[in-house]
Amino acid sequence: MTGPSPRPGILDVEPYVGGESQAPAARLIRLASNESALGASPRAMAAYRGVAAALHRYPDGGSVALREALAKRHGLDPARIVCGAGSDELIALLVRSYAGPGDEVLYSRHGFLMYPIAAHTAGATPVAAPESGLRADVDALLQRVGPRTRLVFLANPNNPTGSFLTAEELARLHAGLPEDVLLVIDAAYAEYIARNDYTDGAALAAGAGNVVMLRTFSKIHGLAALRLGWAWCPAPVADVLNRVRGPFNVGLPAQAAGVAAVEDVAFSDLNRTHNEYWRDWTAAALGGLGLTVHPSVANFLLTDFTALADGGDPAAMAERARAFLKARGILVRQMGAYGLPQCLRVGIGTAEEMPEVIAAFAEFLDRPQ
Repeated sequence: MTGPSPRPGILDVEPYVGGESQAPAARLIRLASNESALGASPRAMAAYRGVAAALHRYPDGGSVALREALAKRHGLDPARIVCGAGSDELIALLVRSYAGPGDEVLYSRHGFLMYPIAAHTAGATPVAAPESGLRADVDALLQRVGPRTRLVFLANPNNPTGSFLTAEELARLHAGLPEDVLLVIDAAYAEYIARNDYTDGAALAAGAGNVVMLRTFSKIHGLAALRLGWAWCPAPVADVLNRVRGPFNVGLPAQAAGVAAVEDVAFSDLNRTHNEYWRDWTAAALGGLGLTVHPSVANFLLTDFTALADGGDPAAMAERARAFLKARGILVRQMGAYGLPQCLRVGIGTAEEMPEVIAAFAEFLDRPQ
C-alpha cells in the first residue's frame, strides 16, 4: 500500500530524545534534563492548584497577566512579549515564520538540538558553525552567513557546554549580521549566571529590529511539566508570532503558575545560590577523580572522559559510566547527539544527591574519594 508522502525535509528530522527519566532502581536521582534542583516555587504550586475549578474554561489567549508580570519583573513592554508552550514552540514558530525551502538557519555546532530540528521541519537547511574551545565562535558564525541565511540561533549560556559569549561578543555578532537576518538569543539559563560581562540579550532586542530573546520557565523556575516559555521581540516580530501561534497555546495552569513564579524572586535567588555552590563543589569533585569538567555557568556540567580513556575509546567509557550510574538510579545525559560522545552532561541536584553522585563516579572509576 502507498500513502501520502510528507513534505520534503520532514524525514531528515532526527527526533529529539530527552533525558532519561526511568531506571530500575527504588530511588532515582534525575540529572539528565537540567531540571530545577529545588523544584517549583511553593507559590507557583499553590497557584497551579488554585485554578483547578476553572479547568473547563479556555485560558486567556493573550496571556495578559503573565506578560504583565514578566514586563514588571524585567522592565519590558508587555506588548512585545509573546508567550508559548515552552521555548521549543517559539523556536519552531520563528523558523516557520521566517525560513522555508531554500533558506538556511545558522547555529553553533554544539548548540541546542531543536534548532536544526526546527529548520528541517520548515523545509530550511540547518548550518552548523564550528566552535572554538566549546564556545560559540563569532567569526565562524559570521563567515557562514550568506544570502540564504534567515535566522541565527545562539544559546547563551549554551546547552550542553555551559559556556557563554560575553556582552561584547554578542554585540559584535549582531553588528556583523545583515538587517534582514534574525538573531535569536536563547537565554534559557540566564537566571543562573551573575557576571558583569554577560547579557541575556534583552537590551539588544529592545533597540534592534532583528533580535529576539527567548526565555523559559523550565529551568530555574521549575515548571518544566507545564511547558512555558516567552519571547521578547521587536514589535513586528511579536505581531508575526501572534498571527501564527495557536489561539490558546498557553494553558491556564501554566499562566497562573508562571505569574507566581515570576513574582517569587526570593525562591529564584535561593535556587541560584544553591546551584552556584553545588555546581562548583561537583566540578571540583569530578575533577579530583581525574575527569575533565568544562567550565559552566548553567545548572549542569559537561564531563569529559578523554583524559581517563588511556588510549582507548572515551565515548565507550562515557557510555559505560552512564549505564553504571543508571543501574544505581542516577540518570545523566549522554552527549553523542551533540557531537560529544566522550562526554556526559551531569545536572546539579540537591545537597543530598550530589555526594551520592560523586560516590558512584568514584566507584565506577575505582578511585578513592
